Amino acid sequence: MDLSIILPVVNEGENLRQLLPRLKAVMEREGVSFEIIVVDGGSSDGTPEIATRLGARAVNERRPGYAGALETGFAEARGNYVLTLDADLSHEPAFAAKLWRSRHEADIVIASRYIRGGAAFGGVMRIWLSRLLNFWMRHLLSMPVADLSSGFRLYRREVLKDLELEARNFEVIEEVLVKAYAQGYRLCEVPFTYFPRESGRSHARLLRFGLDLMRSSLKLWKLRNSINSADYDERAFYSLIPPQRFWQRRRHRIAISWARGAERVLDIGCGSSVIIQSLNNAVGLDISMGKLRFLRGRGIELVRGSAFALPFSDASFDCVISSQVIEHVPFDEVLFRELKRVLRPGGALIIGTPDYSTLGWQIIEPLYGALLPGGYRDEHITHYTRESLTSILVSLGLVHEKTAYIAGSELLMLFRKPVALESRSIRSEPTTALVSAA
Repeated sequence: MDLSIILPVVNEGENLRQLLPRLKAVMEREGVSFEIIVVDGGSSDGTPEIATRLGARAVNERRPGYAGALETGFAEARGNYVLTLDADLSHEPAFAAKLWRSRHEADIVIASRYIRGGAAFGGVMRIWLSRLLNFWMRHLLSMPVADLSSGFRLYRREVLKDLELEARNFEVIEEVLVKAYAQGYRLCEVPFTYFPRESGRSHARLLRFGLDLMRSSLKLWKLRNSINSADYDERAFYSLIPPQRFWQRRRHRIAISWARGAERVLDIGCGSSVIIQSLNNAVGLDISMGKLRFLRGRGIELVRGSAFALPFSDASFDCVISSQVIEHVPFDEVLFRELKRVLRPGGALIIGTPDYSTLGWQIIEPLYGALLPGGYRDEHITHYTRESLTSILVSLGLVHEKTAYIAGSELLMLFRKPVALESRSIRSEPTTALVSAA
């Protein structure tokens, strides 16, 4: 089935008499195979019976509230895409065709009142309060969307599979969008004109919705500023916080300068960083599907895999970058052997990690953890120094060439794989690495 259409309702029988035939006509004109799921929240006007007579499937919400109705609809949906809209005719059913035609543009397509070409009719106070809330949420949560509170959306089914929703009422609209974006899914907006409901009484209370949204936004802010957000690394590069922006850009400049001229580059633990986006003919490898998902469409070859068993043949790359990775995993020599194995003789290894022997990092890390809880500080489980890291890599036959520091605290080193390394020893290492990793 192409599409599941979800309509959360409470006493919307009169509006459904108009809406359902119009929705069906639109979908049939578009040649879409579809189902309409009416999720009832305890109507007393015969809404479920009316919906069934008009060819929809009526189900009861599994938990009370608008969020519960959406969750029920998502669980019941069988289509490859899921369309959500209000049943009060404020969302023009004919516009669903525009959303459907835009389905290949992003994973979530939003009918937007607040981008160029969009409009909203209704009470002045209601419209301006809605604009204010959307402006505040957009900037607080660093979301690339003008209309976060639009419930008229088309989702690719995959987006809804693993979402864990906590909201109870209308704030779920923002929660779905923020959590999906944090998992690396793409968003786009299509200009839309909003009209007030045709008949009946609205079940949304704007003041209550605003308060619920404020509470929800604090939880979502923590998510957006944690390493679990797919765009965490890219956002840090453009951060409004001067020290964070300086740090990211200094790391970027060193790594890119050292890698310049390499024909084939592997960035291990690439995340969503600007480093992988600046490299040419590069492969980005990460364990996080969300971060790889975020980089789709940027002309980068992407692989999900583990640094302990790199899915590449021997001597595949002229340059390997491993920046801010090794401190996040338990120490195992296999990791460093794998870095060497995939390097061609004469190739460069660029490796970066905090230097725990420096006074600077001993001061910075606790401060960073206090200011940005949920950031990388809590993920640092193996502590290296310049001396210990040099000893490990030199013992594996790599030659140290350069060292650089960021703010006297974060260490970046350039090592070279000798050209004269015996091919026999190179061939023997993958087996050892894979056995150790297993």
